[in-house]
Amino acid sequence: MKKHITLIVFFAFLAFATAQDFKFGKVSKAELQEKGHPLDSSANAAVLYKKEHISFQYIQGEGFTQQREVHERIKIYNKEGYDWATEKIFLYQGSSGGSKENVTNLKGYTYNLEGGKIVESKLKKDGIFEEDYNDFTKIKTITLPNIQDACVIEYTYKIKSPFYEIDDIYFQKSIPINTLEVKIATPQYMRYNRRSNLKAFYFPKLMESKENKSVTLTSSSRSGFYVSKTNFNVSKDEYYDNVIKISERNIPAIKAEAYAGNMDNYIAKLSLELSASLNQYGAIEKSYSSTWEKVSKSIYERTSFGKQLTRKNFFKDDIEPLMEGVSDPFKKALVLQNYVKSKVRWNGYYGVSAYKGIKDAYKESEGNVGDINLLLIAMLKSQGVEANPVLVSTKDNGIPLFPTQKGFNYVICMVEKQDQYVLIDATEKFSSLNVLPERVLNWQGRLIKDDGSSSWVSLVPSKQSQEFITLNVKLEDDLTISGKLRQLTSSNLALRKRKKNIGLSQDEKIKAIESGKGDIQVSNLEFENKENNMFSVTYDYLLDDAIDEIGNQLYFSPLLFLRQKKNPFKLEERKYPIDFIFPYRNKYSINIMLPEGYKIEELPKSEIFKFSDSETKFSFIIRENGKFIRFQV
Repeated sequence: MKKHITLIVFFAFLAFATAQDFKFGKVSKAELQEKGHPLDSSANAAVLYKKEHISFQYIQGEGFTQQREVHERIKIYNKEGYDWATEKIFLYQGSSGGSKENVTNLKGYTYNLEGGKIVESKLKKDGIFEEDYNDFTKIKTITLPNIQDACVIEYTYKIKSPFYEIDDIYFQKSIPINTLEVKIATPQYMRYNRRSNLKAFYFPKLMESKENKSVTLTSSSRSGFYVSKTNFNVSKDEYYDNVIKISERNIPAIKAEAYAGNMDNYIAKLSLELSASLNQYGAIEKSYSSTWEKVSKSIYERTSFGKQLTRKNFFKDDIEPLMEGVSDPFKKALVLQNYVKSKVRWNGYYGVSAYKGIKDAYKESEGNVGDINLLLIAMLKSQGVEANPVLVSTKDNGIPLFPTQKGFNYVICMVEKQDQYVLIDATEKFSSLNVLPERVLNWQGRLIKDDGSSSWVSLVPSKQSQEFITLNVKLEDDLTISGKLRQLTSSNLALRKRKKNIGLSQDEKIKAIESGKGDIQVSNLEFENKENNMFSVTYDYLLDDAIDEIGNQLYFSPLLFLRQKKNPFKLEERKYPIDFIFPYRNKYSINIMLPEGYKIEELPKSEIFKFSDSETKFSFIIRENGKFIRFQV
């Protein structure tokens, strides 16, 4: 009977979705009355409808311009879904003045059901913000007003772009999509290569066709119609668009999995690469197909990139005293990295190129990623060190599917010495040689040398980060537990620990440790930066309710408040690979002193588990020594 009910609900949902009116502003009471998603009870929000149309309009005097029209209607079920009331629109500004993308026809509304009536709240100017994202990209952010449980939001906008490159088209979100309509129409004079994300587990059906088009030209506007700027010989020209359509229903949400890394790497999407422009006979007039070598060389040739690396007079006198007596390239790198970190503050903006220019960033003591790390490279080069930039796509930027300048949004420094090298990021306060912030650890980067040659270099740390914890445990007569914890971390684990405590007061640090650990009281907390990029934490603790007394027996977990209470790998089926970001080792040494009058009746068996990849191992060793239990994990 249950299966029949499920089918009835499912078909009723399909009928409702088909009957919906998706014209902007036509939100129904049925949509507002919906309390949960019919097919995904875990959804905090759902896309009721999304339309994305991409086309190229011929404008006399300008040629083809890209038009991207977006219309989205989202149902928000509860407070956990409120973030979906914010939309970020990325606008490429071009690498030279004048060429940039603009938003037009932007409007949005929030709909709530009050007293049986639909109440509209309009998006106003105070809900629209614009900020720089990196060197050549701005973000226009809209936040819809009057968000409540069960509300529906709706927005629409158009992006006018002078560029022929098409941004990736995404078919999935982390919430379900009920109805998706996508249309991509490109003129016959532009050839695009298509690539789908092969890591995705959902693939929509693509429908291809051709649509006839025509344009009337004046003598003054004939030039520029074709991508290659070929002139027309007639006043009216007919051509066709190559059209791709996607019409999908009930697209499942991409579900986050523990230790899967950036889920955008697995999302269903289509990438279109402009490969060539054609003339009216279909012959290639210009090839745009690129390689990573060409992309890297093009970036290096920017005034805001390669030329910055040759500048040195403005900092020469400042760094000479720092270099006295320092001959090893890696030691020079460490000294100058620390100097740049103390001298120039990162403004939070990404970018492969210098935004201000390294001289102005140095003078103003502030700059973007490009300003700071290109400045470091320039300083190292001035000291005869083999230092070069490495282009990176950060974790939140994903992994590009084909060679494109937009594929990189970050730059770091590589220093080489014979057959060794170190990677450096001077934007991160607590980073060191080969200890990069996690935002950068995204598979591989592109090393560019002075002669324009380039190659891939792994960003994954080769050195294992270590965490050593010593836990002294004393079981008191009143069954409370007291003791001391000592924790020592290295490399990326130490960096993570330092960043977690930036700006916190002593009380806030104690509360952070106590949070989620039961009835524990922490005292005498001390943090210490040690040599070789090590970081130590020590504190005393008093713990209640950690021991269960049943009859005359005591039961407790030897890991106490350090144990993992929930299994992160609890899904019946895992789709995505495990990504721990960087290799690490955890080692626990626990010494337990039993109270007077008690003896050990039963201990777990010592075990060692090795996984098939031989790189992953778990072991626990238990030994009894009088009234002490020694436990190692």
